[in-house]
Amino acid sequence: SKWVRLNVGGTYFVSTRQTLCREPKSFLCRLCCQEGPELGSDKDETGAYLIDRDPTYFGPILNYLRHGKLIINKELAEEGVLEEAEFYNIASLVRLVKERIRDNENRTSQGPVKHVYRVLQCQEEELTQMVSTMSDGWKFEQLISIGSSYNYGNEDQAEFLCVVSRELNNSTNGIVKEPSEKAKILQERGSRM
Repeated sequence: SKWVRLNVGGTYFVSTRQTLCREPKSFLCRLCCQEGPELGSDKDETGAYLIDRDPTYFGPILNYLRHGKLIINKELAEEGVLEEAEFYNIASLVRLVKERIRDNENRTSQGPVKHVYRVLQCQEEELTQMVSTMSDGWKFEQLISIGSSYNYGNEDQAEFLCVVSRELNNSTNGIVKEPSEKAKILQERGSRM
């Protein structure tokens, strides 16, 4: 039969031999796909192979063999999936889970994202140029009109407060990166306050 029943820790799974043999050196391939089984395994009364492992973590293993993608429910620990991938000897999945764990550790070790805010004062004629030339991660947050404080020629010139922010980027050794020239210009304009 091309279909195989597995009894993993009391939970039944059904899959094809083709799926279970995607990784030729895996435990599952050696269990049910090779001529003259290399692994002696008991079967239950329904003919399912008995595997004494946690069925909770077997779902992601089987789904990976089915479609080649790692999908782990949020309530499952990646370390548990890694343990099972190692037990079943699925090398490509072991590498994938280790990469995901390493990426998550890197994300959490950076801590929460911090922001730096600047309030810049500018006249109406400077506003468009200032906002359009922001770079290096600076982002426009809010514009506050503070009215017109002086006459320039025959016209009143409105003044604004422009609130900008950027994420505080820390390098891996904990030293804050120096702002670029454009960021320094924005800081200088903001210091007029």
